[in-house]
Amino acid sequence: MNERENDTAEAPRAGGLTTGEVARRLGVAPTTVRSWDRRYGLGPAAHTGGRHRRWTPEDLARLERMCALTATGLPPAEAARLALDATATDTPVPAGDSARAPRPAARARSRAGSGLGLGDVRQECKGVARAALRLDAAALDALLRDAIEEHGLIAAWTEVIMPTLQAVGRKWESSGERYVEVEHFLSWHVSGALRRHASPVSTDRPGAVTVLACVPADNHTLPLEVLAAALAERNLPVRMFGGALPVESLVAAVRRTGPAVVGLWAQSRTTASRPLAQHVAAIEWGVRGARRKPVVMTLGPGWAGQRAPGLPHPSGLAEAVAVVESAVRG
Repeated sequence: MNERENDTAEAPRAGGLTTGEVARRLGVAPTTVRSWDRRYGLGPAAHTGGRHRRWTPEDLARLERMCALTATGLPPAEAARLALDATATDTPVPAGDSARAPRPAARARSRAGSGLGLGDVRQECKGVARAALRLDAAALDALLRDAIEEHGLIAAWTEVIMPTLQAVGRKWESSGERYVEVEHFLSWHVSGALRRHASPVSTDRPGAVTVLACVPADNHTLPLEVLAAALAERNLPVRMFGGALPVESLVAAVRRTGPAVVGLWAQSRTTASRPLAQHVAAIEWGVRGARRKPVVMTLGPGWAGQRAPGLPHPSGLAEAVAVVESAVRG
């Protein structure tokens, strides 16, 4: 039995959290939790026999203190000692090079969070944020995979991934260009998770394809990548052209693929172009006497004030998927 299978077979939920659940809440790999148990004695107070573990809220609070302390740069062994020494009401934390002052437990638990001001979000957001801040590739990939598998792609994007991405973006904007590496790191791993989740679908009939592209001068491809994955998940074929596709290339792609739908992403009003959207919507394809035109979706915040009459402007991922399903299957 591998580690992932062992996590799912651990103690029942009524008896406490499993190691896998604890790892997801903390934003670390299950092997890290086990390592802290083995090396530093940070394991759960109760066991069900054998290798099974169940973690109480007190056990979780101790591990959160461990995460908070290591995030300050403290060596793991010293952080573990302080986490174990902490009482239920006072938590020692580093203050300078030598002196350590107690803090209330509630304050320490807030330090164990991501520090990104996530607000009222799913617990998984905090785990994803912590893994991104630590630049922990393995933990981040596992957390993203688990969120998508547990909640489905649309809910995982809307309720876990997007809130975390937005929080990271706000963090670097308000901190003088710090944390840019975190945003890039998180975006890269989200992109990888999306591609692993849904494989490309081959089209079996004309007029079933959706073409997705950013307008010229726009490179915000991630929202299109999640839409492409959501459509592939529903066995709807997609042709993805990515960022800043020149106008002539977009027109050529539409003529060559004969799509049912074209999705054009614009992040900024300066890149959104109503004439471009209307031009693409007017392109005809197919045999004479049975020509068709694509449904053009204007996607992204840049289209505010630039929307063209008759062209759908979905407000979110679920609505965009519904527009495509209606055009292809309706």
